[in-house]
Amino acid sequence: MTDTIFALSSGAPPAAIAVVRISGPLAGDALRALAGRSLPPRRAVAATLRDQAGAVLDRVLALWLPGPTTATGEDTAELHCHGGRAVVRAVEQALAALPGLRPAQPGEFTRRAFANGRIDLSEAEGLADLLSAETELQRQSALAMAGGDFSREVAGWRERLLMLSASVEAVLDFGDEDDVSDLPADFTARLAGLEQELASWLARPRAEALREGYRVVLAGPPNAGKSTLFNALVESDAAITAPVAGTTRDVLTHPVALGGVPFRFSDTAGLRDEAGDAIEAIGVERARSALAQADLVLWLGAEGEGPDSAWEIEAQADRKDHPVKTAPRHRVSAVTGEGMDALRTDLIAHARVALPRPGEAALNARQHRLLDEARAALAAADGLSDALLVAESLRLARVAFDALLGRTTTEDMLDALFGRFCIGK
Repeated sequence: MTDTIFALSSGAPPAAIAVVRISGPLAGDALRALAGRSLPPRRAVAATLRDQAGAVLDRVLALWLPGPTTATGEDTAELHCHGGRAVVRAVEQALAALPGLRPAQPGEFTRRAFANGRIDLSEAEGLADLLSAETELQRQSALAMAGGDFSREVAGWRERLLMLSASVEAVLDFGDEDDVSDLPADFTARLAGLEQELASWLARPRAEALREGYRVVLAGPPNAGKSTLFNALVESDAAITAPVAGTTRDVLTHPVALGGVPFRFSDTAGLRDEAGDAIEAIGVERARSALAQADLVLWLGAEGEGPDSAWEIEAQADRKDHPVKTAPRHRVSAVTGEGMDALRTDLIAHARVALPRPGEAALNARQHRLLDEARAALAAADGLSDALLVAESLRLARVAFDALLGRTTTEDMLDALFGRFCIGK
């Protein structure tokens, strides 16, 4: 029998309301034990909770939600208690004292929803991203994935793939030579159309860029104003600034949201051929590594000496002796604020092009890999003349689609995914 689990499913107390969720075959028994009576299904009812000794725990709003049409697919009860720590602790202790109940593990409610077919694996991954979303763009993309946008696409592709497979199976069952020339005239076009749709999804910006933020690295020689500009962009005194060359010794990274877009700004050690000491030399090497991994470099050094595609920034514009550039993308002063609004606006517009559009589902590494496997299998099928080999290629594509939705998966992968969730979700 599946265990019956319980956990606080709302924010950490103290709070106005604390929601304790119970899920499993003994959820109804647990609710009757604490409330002292049976409750009508799917109606919020005021109830007084008591422990096994008859002591009052709290006066709550209780809901009885019989399965399978619940969030977890199981019998579920919710106790909307007062949100004090002592109240929550007393209710949890009373539940733990009941036979057959135990505290839930991180992500266990959602894992049961997946196991019981209430959500598929892609929706679960979207829900995990939704719980960790910190910017509006992250929220909208995760909501699209959690809401099943991508899952519906995969289901549609899988249905079309099954129709293609049926055509091949018909040739294998009834054809004389098992030759693809016996396939319907539009088979190749349908196959190519499906492959093109997968390729279009693969070309989209990835979820990792959205989750980690658009990586902007400030680079240039010592005393170019990198740290001062970095502090202004992240609106914090995160970096130490001083007129001494080599003040910044390491890569300093700070996440921030601008206009609802997630960024990850990095301040780097000043680049010069001869470092002042061994520690600064390590910092310079790390700075060069950060440049190689950046989505965008703001170059504060001599004009034309930065990496390809770097933005030329004429910094320290408030100083009369600052280095002047002939064609800077932006001329700024982090001290007076000159040009800073224009730089931020340009950064937001530039990053929006590279990141998923608002409300657009974005593929994570696992989904991208499986979708690419399906696309490769379809491409292979398009170049084959043996119907048996075509059928095998289509089968491999179908396996990839099934893995995307979690119809074939491993326990280790599920442990890693649901371990991202908090207890009570």
